[in-house]
Amino acid sequence: MPIPTYDKLFNPVIEAIKNLGGSAKNDEILSEISKILKLTDEEASELYNGGNRSVLDYRVAWAKSYLKVYGILSNSTRGVWALTPKGLKTDKVNINEVKKFVKSCEHSSNAEEPTNIPLQEKDSACNFIEETTEEIKWEDKLIATLKKMNPFAFERLAQRLLREAGFDNVEVTKKSGDGGIDGKGVFKIAGFVSFNIYFQCKRYEGTVPSSVIRDFRGAIMGRADKGLIITTGVFSKDAKDEARRDGALIIDLIDGHDLANKLKEFNLGVKIIEQVEINEKWFNEL
Repeated sequence: MPIPTYDKLFNPVIEAIKNLGGSAKNDEILSEISKILKLTDEEASELYNGGNRSVLDYRVAWAKSYLKVYGILSNSTRGVWALTPKGLKTDKVNINEVKKFVKSCEHSSNAEEPTNIPLQEKDSACNFIEETTEEIKWEDKLIATLKKMNPFAFERLAQRLLREAGFDNVEVTKKSGDGGIDGKGVFKIAGFVSFNIYFQCKRYEGTVPSSVIRDFRGAIMGRADKGLIITTGVFSKDAKDEARRDGALIIDLIDGHDLANKLKEFNLGVKIIEQVEINEKWFNEL
């Protein structure tokens, strides 16, 4: 089946988060929605405009943004989306009502203003739509930049990122043909327990299939405690399932979206500029 438009995903998003206990991370939400809609792996992995984000991910991102503005969802800095008290009491929303409310945020000067939400909260929520637009823009631009890097520079970037994230003894493999292994490092938890991590970093254009996970796992078996694959692309549903298959060596996955946000978190090639905006309307209505 074709992926529903963002507005037709309002209620599946609510259902998915309820099924997951009232809160969930984005990958969990996408996986649960795929089950609810009975999407095939190919449908769930279809890329948006040939880019680095699936159509499902892109449209769910907008659905979540609208539901946050409407007061159904909240999100934390750690990427966790949760149902608000209002959301917990809501099984389904009226799609047109949600869209009308968000439109009133964008065109408040000539649209009917809902009166049951404090002005300060409403302004804050409405700004989230603009933030979502800007986030998609800078992520796409950053991923396009990463794709232009030569393979060795991209490996050095992965090495630097892992060091910034707390890995020790991070080495990039000099030789080719090593089963897809690009490097290794050691990650120590709380200064006590260490894990040997082997990683692969590739500038994939599209969807990473499950075969890549299997081949990489085979190459590091008996050598690593864990595996890590970093890519500018996206992982198919089958690839994600294969990475966490019961009884097999766990392979952690960092897709283009995750990579962009990690580079932002550690200020690697990304500069965050604070923008202060005066809301004169708020002062006038006190």
